[in-house]
Amino acid sequence: MELKLINDKGAAGTVAAKDEVFGRDFNEALIHQLVVAYEANARLGTRKQKDRGEVRHSTKKPWRQKGTGRARAGMTSSPLWRGGGKIFPNTPDENFSQKVNRRMYRAGMASILSQLAREDRIRVVDEFKLEHPKTKLLAQKVKSMGFDEVLVITDEVDNNLTLSSRNLHNVRVICAQQANPVALVRYPAVLLTKKAVAKLEEMFK
Repeated sequence: MELKLINDKGAAGTVAAKDEVFGRDFNEALIHQLVVAYEANARLGTRKQKDRGEVRHSTKKPWRQKGTGRARAGMTSSPLWRGGGKIFPNTPDENFSQKVNRRMYRAGMASILSQLAREDRIRVVDEFKLEHPKTKLLAQKVKSMGFDEVLVITDEVDNNLTLSSRNLHNVRVICAQQANPVALVRYPAVLLTKKAVAKLEEMFK
């Protein structure tokens, strides 16, 4: 697979990439599973409901057991009553995580990268650095390369890139180890450094 190599001014040639990572078939079902699992694993339990032991209620028996013609009742905290507790309440320690096997994850990430390459949404640069931590410098650099919204993946993120990208909603800079299915799917363009390409090939081969 050949990926387009660019510089600060535009196109500059091509760079070879392994077909094992950038030339796989598109597997929509696997990619969908990866995205859903990734978002589920990042989910936190923020809901809290009370069971019948936690609601505020009286322990007095509402009416006598027999002779009233009504169903027997012991406490007003019963889940069948209005104001009673929930039978299976939501708790903050709920576990929403989904398991994804390592081979499935590698295959899914390679499938995403391959599809991005086929759709001509991947570009490669020799290196991506800034001399100073300036948001304006990063915005100008990205614009000069022809990107409006881009995910930048480098072999390592230095402090200048981190500080410069924080206030840009259309630019995200991560290292190769932080590459994930949601970020790759979300951005219309992906910019890789040569060392990041080698790192991704090592991770997802």
